[in-house]
Order: sequence, then structure tokens, then C-alpha cells
Amino acid sequence: MPKEQGRKPIAQNKKARHDYHIEDTYEAGMVLQGTEVKSLREGRASIVDGFVEIDRGEAWLHQVYIPEYLNGSWTNHAARRKRKLLLNRAEITKIEREISAKGMTIVPLSLYFNDGRAKIEIALAKGKKAWDKRQSIAERTANREKEQELGRHLKGIKD
Repeated sequence: MPKEQGRKPIAQNKKARHDYHIEDTYEAGMVLQGTEVKSLREGRASIVDGFVEIDRGEAWLHQVYIPEYLNGSWTNHAARRKRKLLLNRAEITKIEREISAKGMTIVPLSLYFNDGRAKIEIALAKGKKAWDKRQSIAERTANREKEQELGRHLKGIKD
């Protein structure tokens, strides 16, 4: 069987980009059990409720839902167990320094396979206020209207 190539997305956390200002992103591996990998290969997972915690120099992923593998037996995994993230020591200390100094949090952005290995993209993020969210929505709407007007102008359609 040929080795997998490229990036195959499994789950996205679109809500994180709406609720947080993303400062910096990191790619981390995960310590998984065999049935978790099989379940991920079926493309079933949810990272919406997930968060990352640094505990004694190790990064842990909490509340990420990877459902039980349907064909698994007694070796099946717990769906919402905490999972260890694989990051360099320098990255962990940098992240730990950032979250303690600036009051930031670590949120998962996407879960994917990269060349056959399960990876998760995590981000240092700062929470948005309600007015920030409204401002982001207004900017997105203005850009959309501008693009639509440009498209109508290029097609020669008059209002």
C-alpha cells in the first residue's frame, strides 16, 4: 500500500476564529491509541469544545471528541479523554510564558493528517469582546458587498 501524501483535513474549529484574536499558530502531533486513529481515518471528530493546558512542562489536549471506533472491541478508547501533544521543549516554554504573561489561551484550530500522521494546529489566542465580533462581521459584510459590486461592474450589470 502506498504511503499517504499531503494534507487531509478531518475537523475545523471555525468558531475559534470568530471568538478569538489568533496571535500565533503551532503544529503538534498527538499521542493516540489505535482505535482513535481508525476513527479519525473515517473522518469523524469534533474539536469545537477543545482546549490545551500546559501541565508540568507537557501540553495536554482536553475535550476533543473522537468517537469510538465502530468495529473496535474491548480495546476501544474513551471518546473525550485527554491526549498528550507532541511539541518541542522550546515551543512549550514559549507558549507557557505567553499565556502566563498576557492572559492568553490555547485553542485548537484544525485536526488533519499530514503525510499519514495525525496532527493538530493549535493557536495562542486572546478572547474577543462583543464589539470586536460585531466589527469583524461588519468588515466581512463590507468586503463581500464590495466584491459583489466589482463583479457586477465587470459583467456590465447595472443596478
